[in-house]
Amino acid sequence: MGSFNFWRKWLVGVGICVAVFGMVLALFPHSRVMDILFNNQIDPVFWEGGRLPSEVLAFQAWIYGVLGATISGWGIFMIFVAQYPFRAREGWAWNCFAVAAAAWFVLDTALSALHGVFFNVGFNTILLLLIAIPLTCTRRHFVS
Repeated sequence: MGSFNFWRKWLVGVGICVAVFGMVLALFPHSRVMDILFNNQIDPVFWEGGRLPSEVLAFQAWIYGVLGATISGWGIFMIFVAQYPFRAREGWAWNCFAVAAAAWFVLDTALSALHGVFFNVGFNTILLLLIAIPLTCTRRHFVS
């Protein structure tokens, strides 16, 4: 029982981190924090050299806003599913985490690799592990 609760809380924690990251990406796409965490890894793949053109910065602000809002919503969804139906051991909640994580990982990671954004491939792999480990450790609680 204690182990199940630990892993459920782990999923809530991952959801919180995902939601906060999404909010920061949406609201502060060109901040120092996002430069360190994200932009300095992604920008050189597409733009060689120094400064990005103002049109690119404007597009990034919009697309990262939309992406960040989506990521934030996904994190909040994870929190609620882990907090309520997952806690109640409703089978669909486990399946929801597993199928959603698999769909996200395959699409996002394949597209990132295709475009040479290997930083994101690594980031996705770490996030998948942070979700897959608790799912693996709790699976027996959902099988009758």
